[in-house]
Amino acid sequence: MTASTALARAEALYETGRYAQAGELVARHLAGEPEDADALVLLARCHHRAGDRAAALDAADQALRAQPELLGGWLMRAHVLLAERRFQEAEATARHAVALAPHYWGTHYALGTALAEHAEHARTPARTVEAYEAARTAVGLAPEEDAAHFLVGLTAQRRGDHATAQRAYETTLRLNPQSSEAHNNLSLLRLRRRWSRRGAWTQAAEGFVASAALDLQDRKARYNLEAMAWNTAAGARWVALLGFLASAVTLAAIPTPATWADAAVPLLAGGAAVLGAWAGWAVWMARRVPPRLRRPMLLVARNCRPVLFMAGAVGLLGLHSLATLVLWSSASDAVSGVGTVLFWGVILTYWVSRSALNRRMPKE
Repeated sequence: MTASTALARAEALYETGRYAQAGELVARHLAGEPEDADALVLLARCHHRAGDRAAALDAADQALRAQPELLGGWLMRAHVLLAERRFQEAEATARHAVALAPHYWGTHYALGTALAEHAEHARTPARTVEAYEAARTAVGLAPEEDAAHFLVGLTAQRRGDHATAQRAYETTLRLNPQSSEAHNNLSLLRLRRRWSRRGAWTQAAEGFVASAALDLQDRKARYNLEAMAWNTAAGARWVALLGFLASAVTLAAIPTPATWADAAVPLLAGGAAVLGAWAGWAVWMARRVPPRLRRPMLLVARNCRPVLFMAGAVGLLGLHSLATLVLWSSASDAVSGVGTVLFWGVILTYWVSRSALNRRMPKE
């Protein structure tokens, strides 16, 4: 097998996700040609994808020692350093790549990515501004590259320029509908306008579902869906609390002792208030969450304890209100005491489950 054939086969194996086999093939080639810089860069890519970052960085450095001006080597080195969270070194490496190829979009993209990650880690707004400018330069050089548009969106979003970020994410999805990150970030922007723009909440949920479906390993989209499900359950606490107060007022309005005739009007009014509140909430949620989104949200909710506990506390208080009205004649101080416990249980569960949900937030 010739050297070019071996490397072509290794590249094909790499593209199909067989990184270990590709790396072995490149290593055999390098045993005969240890100074082949392009092969060393390919080996670095294989090691990086296989999770061996130290070996990837070593291979990239070997490539640069063999050919100091090799652009692919500098870009690969910056990529590995970013994965290692060595932001300052990654930034310096990317700047050198820009100096080598100022008219290639990938160098500006690498610099923008390094600056954006460094800024997020060090909390330096100036780097975010520079990252945004680098991303715009990359878009200007290669307007068909969805990654460059996504970086514009990300840096604009971090600067608080949500209109620019939304346009950039929409362009990213037009160029690459399979971009899970763009779906996720665009949905976050839409979620901010859920009270001011009709349908924004539903569009955000659709985006999170699409993002989670496109990348099963992405915890961000799944967490965002969990947060939406929790907020839905937490929002229902107001309906449950209203029902609790309505049932308490209804019982207080019934004289003691009382006949069915004496209790009919208060019970009808109280029952209408409780059932009307829950019916209104159900109609609102049915319009807000279309059928295509209900199954994904239920699947997420049933595997998220904060959502289950919040929904359980709300459901128990709601059932207690209805039971109190149905069993009005046998309602006692004990029943009232249970209601008080459930009332405060909803409030306590809100704060405890909210804290638990926040702990589920992905660190990266």
